[in-house]
Amino acid sequence: MKTNFSRLFLPLLLIIPIATFGQAVAVSSADRKSAEAITASQLSNYLYFVASDAMGGRDTPSQGLDVTAEFIKMNLQRWGFKPAGDNGTYFQKIALRRESFDPQKTILKIGDKSFSLGEDFFRLRGSGTAEGGLVFVGDGWLVKSKGIDAHRGIDVKGKIVVIAPQNFSQSTISPRPEGVTSEDLKGERGVDWAEPLEYAQIKGAAGLVVIAPPQLQAIWGQLRNLLGRGTMYPDKLRPTQASVGSLPVFLVAPQVAETIFSGESINVASKSPAELPKTASLSAAIRSETLWTQNVVAIWEGSDPILKNEMVAIGAHYDHVGTNPNAPGEDKIWNGADDDGSGTVAVLAIAEALAKAKTRPKRSILLVWHCGEEKGLWGSEYFNRFPTIDIKKVIAQLNIDMIGRSQDPNNIIKCVRPNMRCNEELSKPNEIYVIGKDMMSSALGKVVDGVNKSYLNLQYNTRYDDPKDPNRFFFRSDHFNYAVNGIPIVFWFDGVHEDYHQPSDSPDKIDYAKMEKVTRTIYLTLLQLANLKERPKIDKQLPPELTQR
Repeated sequence: MKTNFSRLFLPLLLIIPIATFGQAVAVSSADRKSAEAITASQLSNYLYFVASDAMGGRDTPSQGLDVTAEFIKMNLQRWGFKPAGDNGTYFQKIALRRESFDPQKTILKIGDKSFSLGEDFFRLRGSGTAEGGLVFVGDGWLVKSKGIDAHRGIDVKGKIVVIAPQNFSQSTISPRPEGVTSEDLKGERGVDWAEPLEYAQIKGAAGLVVIAPPQLQAIWGQLRNLLGRGTMYPDKLRPTQASVGSLPVFLVAPQVAETIFSGESINVASKSPAELPKTASLSAAIRSETLWTQNVVAIWEGSDPILKNEMVAIGAHYDHVGTNPNAPGEDKIWNGADDDGSGTVAVLAIAEALAKAKTRPKRSILLVWHCGEEKGLWGSEYFNRFPTIDIKKVIAQLNIDMIGRSQDPNNIIKCVRPNMRCNEELSKPNEIYVIGKDMMSSALGKVVDGVNKSYLNLQYNTRYDDPKDPNRFFFRSDHFNYAVNGIPIVFWFDGVHEDYHQPSDSPDKIDYAKMEKVTRTIYLTLLQLANLKERPKIDKQLPPELTQR
């Protein structure tokens, strides 16, 4: 009976749209046909160009990154995409401020003890000379709505403020205190709430010393490449820079912290502010210059006269980490084929498929290639803070960052943390990690799963959806800035492999058959979202752990 029932019932299943958690998802034959425009050979051709040595590793900023942007623009123009950058162009220009300093004039002393630049400390920002007593203020934040005042009962005027964040934030140095969300930052900035640096400035501090949290201590050697010769950042992403003037800010290693707290009754874990009976001297002389980079932004206009005003966003970061002339061995270029050349050309192939399709989706498609992801998600943060379109019309953002590698079962390299040269957790040929699809919108998650199950039925692995994921992958790609901006996201990711952030991440190691399957599936997910009758409802809040980097 069981066998006979299955034979009768199976043909019926094949003609009924597959229901996923109550949401019917039917991928039309026309859409399936248009997905066939995305091919392994096409992806390979594009990637061998984008990840070639001629691009020099696509650092932000660099000539190689600019050439890649021009290559993307050239194709968008010939396929008929609408420019959506600045002033009718495909580029959203971003001014970068680069500050360099004189190592001989960059000095840190605690009492009579001098410390070594690069070994013991780095300059984070600011310039000038600061001398004074030391004051410890925990994480340094003021949030009146939560009763938080790191300076309570302490006068920091003319003194060197010491903070000990539990993590590190690109924009605020010390991340918001636990339990504090953007909704809690109410009232007047600088009065009702303030970040650690601006609060120290407002209170008249002479300088700021930041004790490196464990995450930065673990990569202290790598910081020499990032901070050893100066700093660079998008000028408009540092809104407090003007208000903090030249206040010098130094990041210090544990050995400096030991000197600061030696003989004291408090330590870096202390919760209460305290004056320390020690003095410090900080000095830094800098010069600054402006460089330019860009996001690449385009729109494929929808067909519905009403729904075309809404957009489904799809994106990838097209930068990597560039060239290191001092690297050991002959290869000095980090080609970034998988990270994120694979996402870059996947979005390009999806654009080509849209242009070749016989019909347009109802909603418009927003395509953004982000710069500066490797520097701290610069491009996506800039786009979300200074969008070139009405970003509130974006119903979802699909992020593609590393989809080209597959685990070789005959060559498993165990992961020994913090050493990431491994492939034990790399996804398999028919598997891809999917992050965030259910975090903000149940409807979005149903569409993502429904399309996959009704098409190629890849194994969607959601292990990294855990808010306490020690890898912190949710924070490490461009979808993050869309999510904290209230836009539901999905992130496709193949996992870490032995060539991650190495010059050996080259296009010959890509599994193009897998990349074709994943890219086609994302393309069909994009179309399904663009043709929904209603935008996916946001029915969940991001877990508090995932609201700030």
